[in-house]
Amino acid sequence: MRAEARSTGPDGVAGPKVVALGGGYGLSTTLRAVRHYAGSITGVVSVADDGGSSGRLRRTFGIPAPGDLRRCLVALAAHGNPWADALEHRFTADELAGHPLGNILIAGLAETTGDFGAAIDLLLAMLGATGRVIPATRGLVHLKATYPGGEVEGEATIGRTAGLTGVSLVPFDPPAHPDALDAIARADQIVFGPGSLFTSVLAVLAVPELRQAVAAATGQRVYVANLAEQHPETTGYDVAAHVHALRSHGVVIDIVLHDPRTLAVGDMEIVAGDLVAADLVDDTGRFHDPFKLGVALRGLVPVAD
Repeated sequence: MRAEARSTGPDGVAGPKVVALGGGYGLSTTLRAVRHYAGSITGVVSVADDGGSSGRLRRTFGIPAPGDLRRCLVALAAHGNPWADALEHRFTADELAGHPLGNILIAGLAETTGDFGAAIDLLLAMLGATGRVIPATRGLVHLKATYPGGEVEGEATIGRTAGLTGVSLVPFDPPAHPDALDAIARADQIVFGPGSLFTSVLAVLAVPELRQAVAAATGQRVYVANLAEQHPETTGYDVAAHVHALRSHGVVIDIVLHDPRTLAVGDMEIVAGDLVAADLVDDTGRFHDPFKLGVALRGLVPVAD
């Protein structure tokens, strides 16, 4: 495993190159945590969401889901940048009801530039963002899941399905963004989780090229465990069950980071991997605290002699 190669990021932080993969609120929390110690930050984001505003914009404009990308853009925005709050503004009236401004901006920039990735980069510049946010794949993808009763398609529907056994994408093997593959290859630390196991974490790792890149990477691979079951997606799951699901999908893990006061650990011996306990919970007791998570993740990075 590679020792930390220090670099200096846009915030003036000297530290390791860190890549975080996932989607939803979990990935945005991890990116806020990584800002505290990383010299280089890359978020690789699932674009399979088909519910809410993202689903409506996908169907209207034929673009990848913008919602999770928006949250990650805001998480990396320069401190005090007024656009960060503006992107999260959600309209409440008429045809725009339910749409955050950031989702509309991504859709509009993608249409005017003709390049979805370029739209994200333009918003990163506008936000004075620390690091890079990259869609997992440039094309449209749909999430498909298996469960004892058969198959179900669509992230929103999958999230309401119990007894899930596996997820994949339609099309099965979409090309990963080349910049994401390059960032993973160069990373000192690769983080996935927390977040919805099947519809966020495994949704991004369902891109075969990304999963293969993670397996081949020389950087440290860390899974941040969830704090509780998510009903019905992971009802009855302990930490070991989450790790088993990741490994059954071919996801390689070196370290599992968890808060011992939350979700039960279970039998980690059956799934191997180093288990590291840390105080990760915020004052509400319900969510990961970005500062505490950043301290814990920073403490895991191998340091060169």
